[in-house]
Amino acid sequence: MDLIDFLRETQATVRSQMQGGELYEELVFVSIVMEHMSEIGMTFKPVECHYEGKVGNANLKLSGYSVSEDNDQLDLFVSLYANVETLTSIPDSETGNAAEKCLRFLALCAEGKMASKLDPSSDVRSLAETLHGIYNDLEQIRIYVITDKVAKSKIFKTRDIGGKAVRLEVMDIERLHRHWSEGKPRDELVVDFSEVSGSPLPCVFVLGENDDYDYALTAIPGEALRLLYEKFGARLLEANVRSFLSTKGKGVNAGIQTTLRSAPERFMAYNNGIVIVADEMRLGKSGDGSTGSPTGIAWLKGLQIVNGGQTTASLYFTRKKYPDTDLSHVRVAAKIIVMKTEDAIKEESLVSDISRFANSQSAVKQSDLSANKPFHVKIEKLSRSVYCPDGVGQWFYERAAGSYNTLLAREGTTPAKLKALKDAIPAVRRITKTDLAKYITAWDKRPDIVSLGSQKNFDKFMDDLTPADGQDAPLPTVADFKAMIAKAKIYREAQKRLRPMYQAFQANVTAYTVALLSEKFGSRIDLDRIWARQSVSSELLSQIAVWSKEVNDVLHTSAGGRMVSEWAKRPECKEAVMGASYSVAASNIPEVKPK
Repeated sequence: MDLIDFLRETQATVRSQMQGGELYEELVFVSIVMEHMSEIGMTFKPVECHYEGKVGNANLKLSGYSVSEDNDQLDLFVSLYANVETLTSIPDSETGNAAEKCLRFLALCAEGKMASKLDPSSDVRSLAETLHGIYNDLEQIRIYVITDKVAKSKIFKTRDIGGKAVRLEVMDIERLHRHWSEGKPRDELVVDFSEVSGSPLPCVFVLGENDDYDYALTAIPGEALRLLYEKFGARLLEANVRSFLSTKGKGVNAGIQTTLRSAPERFMAYNNGIVIVADEMRLGKSGDGSTGSPTGIAWLKGLQIVNGGQTTASLYFTRKKYPDTDLSHVRVAAKIIVMKTEDAIKEESLVSDISRFANSQSAVKQSDLSANKPFHVKIEKLSRSVYCPDGVGQWFYERAAGSYNTLLAREGTTPAKLKALKDAIPAVRRITKTDLAKYITAWDKRPDIVSLGSQKNFDKFMDDLTPADGQDAPLPTVADFKAMIAKAKIYREAQKRLRPMYQAFQANVTAYTVALLSEKFGSRIDLDRIWARQSVSSELLSQIAVWSKEVNDVLHTSAGGRMVSEWAKRPECKEAVMGASYSVAASNIPEVKPK
């Protein structure tokens, strides 16, 4: 799918999820982009939170935020949505101005001056108070400008706010398309070792014995690795493992920090090194001073660190915390795997296996490395064999990132075939692994797990699929698949209905309202009817809207001033919401079977 088609399809997706005006379109676009960034590991659990106002002469704007689990990394998002249907350039002055509005908001929060300017009952008020409280402990701050136009510059000069470095980036439609079409953010990660370390890295290069990969062994200068983390941040770390790590409270990292401070020349002897996966590698003459033309790694593209995230992050954060740390004598052993397979599913499986075995001595959970688990393979097969009641349409289960676009490219070989394929399997009927886990977990009355974020929810979902004896659970049937799609329709239609009602925390409200719906009606909901009609009745959606207001009130009241997005993750919150009293359900809902 080329860029213009991707733009128009994205706008069609926005329209398919909207029931409001211009502001609502912007919120839908922001949600789509933030969720995608979360799925590919560029950010944490994102929360929609719209604010636009003025303090003194300063114009402020915020569209969403994301905070790491340890409260040490923060991403803020600000939107420049124009609803364009043709590729349209946006000057740096506009994206820079949007970033400035978000920077001013951040600065006022850091100084403790923002909260007092906001209504005490405002959701943004609690965010401002939270940011003020955690600001001194933040180790990484990024601001993303999100736009459906094409920006000239994707990265701006890092700014200083209250003694903290704030990275400024643009996620425009071009960058989003590159990620979406390839299913990974790795192509942006390019390193020229002549720039970061002065010359190519001496290495031992070994040609692979098959078509899957080649590999090399080398030692990367500590300062070069620190510079890479400074430039790319958490995107260097393998997206599947989601190792967003800090140096706080982790014994291994504390030991790394001590070695860097007291015995940097012994770092390579003490440290196990790192494992890197890359898409391309260029070799050149190494700069180690030896005679002849030894092999050196001159350039890597699409690199991700699948093992050694703690080591990499610790180099950066130690030097940042202690500027006098000398990394000139630090070397980090590295094994580099260069991918050669062009099959997206095969590549994801191989990278997952490399991640799993490279991390076999650590506590990293592997439940996300599951594209080839029998459950997902079976769901994919069902999605390709089960037709909608019209006998033409289908749903698409994307068990491997990017496989939907691969299908379009493989089978849509002519404009007519591509149109027919999109008509039969439109993007709005695409469901990812994390999507399905969210829908099912909410229906299983565990909205607190859903509120943990897509990856943690997925981890729990996969754990529950594996019985205690370690054997795979029974595979889903056609009936199971249809019921899953019905639950997906309920969740998606609820989200569509509720989104314009809540400018913040609507994701939490949706998850809890769907859970409440399941609690109240349970097996009385006729999932077969929803599958047969491929829709949810207006009566059921009206009931969802009524209960959502009551759920929202309980969420805020029980939070007691805490951030709703954080409170919603706790079992106590689930108990409070699910145990509250609610209005009597309407009697005219066609999906509800009589008792």
